[in-house]
Amino acid sequence: MKNLLMVLVVTLFIYNVNAQEKIYLLFEFMRVDNEQEVAYMETEGFWENIHKERVKNGDIIGWDLWKLQPGGEDQQYQYLTVNIYDDPVKMMNGEGDFTKALTDAYPDMSEDVLEKIIERTGKSRDLAIKLYVEQINGTSPEYKVPLGTVASLDMMKVELKNYNAYEMAENKIFKPMHQKQVNNSEKEGWILVRIISPTGSNTYTSHMTVNMFKDYDQYFMKGAVISKPSDKETKVINNGLDLRDLKYVYLATLIKQAR
Repeated sequence: MKNLLMVLVVTLFIYNVNAQEKIYLLFEFMRVDNEQEVAYMETEGFWENIHKERVKNGDIIGWDLWKLQPGGEDQQYQYLTVNIYDDPVKMMNGEGDFTKALTDAYPDMSEDVLEKIIERTGKSRDLAIKLYVEQINGTSPEYKVPLGTVASLDMMKVELKNYNAYEMAENKIFKPMHQKQVNNSEKEGWILVRIISPTGSNTYTSHMTVNMFKDYDQYFMKGAVISKPSDKETKVINNGLDLRDLKYVYLATLIKQAR
């Protein structure tokens, strides 16, 4: 009996550790001039192979390139890259063997050529903003996010004193609504993320929600079969909405990926 209890305790411990695993994300928002579009795509094609080697080496668990809409030159950013980690220390330190990833990706390319290509990276885009992010909630099952996925990136600003109340509202009020949409095949997934850095009253956003759809057909059908909330539910929803300021919404399409 004692051995059986020990096995149960260990099993529950392992389960709890796995359940508490988090995903950490480095968001890099890019500004790309219209005349640099072709050069930028060539640049990201070059880096895509390096990121695949970084995944193999365990430096990251994934990398995405998203095309943002609206994406005009006066509408802030045109592209978003996302580096995905399973460890916040790795994310903050940028840990990993970049030289190994570079040489493994391009073993036959000379150092001079590699240096010139890397130098051109900075000329093809302006890396405008970096956000260090942790995922704190999401629907199930986990969506694998294939190429062509359409995402709505909702950028929220929440006062620091309201963080707990806002995150609880997302968990208790809004997550069940998103889960119902996932169950009804109206969307593929939803996640809530909190910005780790930068933070403070002068920052543009403190949280983001990401709604994922398999394509624009599904996106424009969203909410088609969700029933209208009752007056009591509407009041609760509005109280949750009052906790945050929805600053900006981008639509994004996944165009490159390394896993």
